[in-house]
Amino acid sequence: MFTTETQIRIHYALTDQMGFVYHGHYAQFYEIGRTEAIRQLGYTYKDIEAMGIIMPVVDIHTRFLRPAKYDDLITVKTTLRELPTHHKIVFHSEIYNADDELLNTGDVTLYFMQADGMKRVEMPAPLKEKLEKYF
Repeated sequence: MFTTETQIRIHYALTDQMGFVYHGHYAQFYEIGRTEAIRQLGYTYKDIEAMGIIMPVVDIHTRFLRPAKYDDLITVKTTLRELPTHHKIVFHSEIYNADDELLNTGDVTLYFMQADGMKRVEMPAPLKEKLEKYF
């Protein structure tokens, strides 16, 4: 299992009239967590795209438990529970506040696809090699 943690400070523009983080922003928090998880493996999305691979989101599920609020420091815990064996990768996210209360959970599924032709492909070998030691 591969897990990373990324902290984000909630600024005013992310909140609604009630002072809670607007629900639509949670997908962005998941993306920040995914991006930083890939970065901790030594790659960026730009690096993967340079390999001719794109990673579109094909499915997303979110569960709201408690609200994040203005000026909260949240932690996005991003986990790969299984090593991808085909064209699909699933990132599991948990978002916690500074009191370590679970605020939100989400699962995001992406496909590895050839940029030219949009054909599904397996995870790039260099990225898979980096991940294998966690499983």
